[in-house]
Amino acid sequence: MQNKIKEIIDDAYHGKLLNQREIKELLDLDTGSEEFYYLLFKARQMSAEACSGKAEIHGQVGVNSGPCGCNCAFCSFAAENKIFTEQQVEPLERVLEQSLDLEQAGANAIYLMATAQLNFQGFLEMGRQVRRELRTSVPLIANMADFNDEQAVALRQAGFAGVYHAVRIGEGVVNRIKLEDRLQTIEAARRAGLAIGTCVEPIGPEHSVEEIIEKIIIAREAKPGFSGAMRRVTLPGTSLSRYGMVGEARMALIVGVVRLVTPREVPGNCTHEPNAIGAVAGANLFWAEAGSNPRDVVNYTETNRGFDVGRCKKILVDAGWQVLEGPSKFC
Repeated sequence: MQNKIKEIIDDAYHGKLLNQREIKELLDLDTGSEEFYYLLFKARQMSAEACSGKAEIHGQVGVNSGPCGCNCAFCSFAAENKIFTEQQVEPLERVLEQSLDLEQAGANAIYLMATAQLNFQGFLEMGRQVRRELRTSVPLIANMADFNDEQAVALRQAGFAGVYHAVRIGEGVVNRIKLEDRLQTIEAARRAGLAIGTCVEPIGPEHSVEEIIEKIIIAREAKPGFSGAMRRVTLPGTSLSRYGMVGEARMALIVGVVRLVTPREVPGNCTHEPNAIGAVAGANLFWAEAGSNPRDVVNYTETNRGFDVGRCKKILVDAGWQVLEGPSKFC
């Protein structure tokens, strides 16, 4: 094993904040090397210690679908991708049913996900109703478009405990969203007292190590309840489909690096979609999904790409994790 690489990994495990050069050394590792497996070992150890050995499963419900003018090239809702051609908002009854089913199955948090086209007041009211009907104290999380300080306070008052918000790779290049707007939304959430979850995503084979490092550091500086890494899912026939998808071994390396680069005060380390090698590498957060989904081409992802809570739990347990029972500790 290269002593320099082992030293970088050990320093990170013991709390040193790695710089860009050191992060690059780790991301450049060959996934068949001894150093790769040592990195996964230490990342998994650090992850388990940060969360007291308890992985989590969060449940997400997509509440609407249809063409979105933000035109994120990686998203099935992008108007230019022409996958969803009509706007559809799920009936409240269905959103409630899906949320309660995820809670009953053991999800540690419930997310409501909306496209940028959904009316904010309508989303708030949906959140109020879901929060009112949830039978336990599992946190309710918003996954939605950018918002301002006033809207952040409104989310908190409606019963949302936190938000999922990421500065995606290619922001402002493969979509019509300004990177600054994403950062301002994270700060608005923080000022309103909302917990923040984030991720380095959506990673494709064409993305440089430098791009990935930039987003790892942005996520680290957000001081979230969880970070992690997610690969882009190929949507056939779209502009990014020619690049294909990052392999799971490469993603496991990135997930492990994110864990080592991120302080222990951040207990969660996610990956998506759920996979065993990611969990072995230190991913302690998976998502079960229902309703609409930006990585899917059908209205109800639970019938296609989406994992349910039981399937997520099996992967985590197979990878040696215990799964938390009760409300999330990450948000």
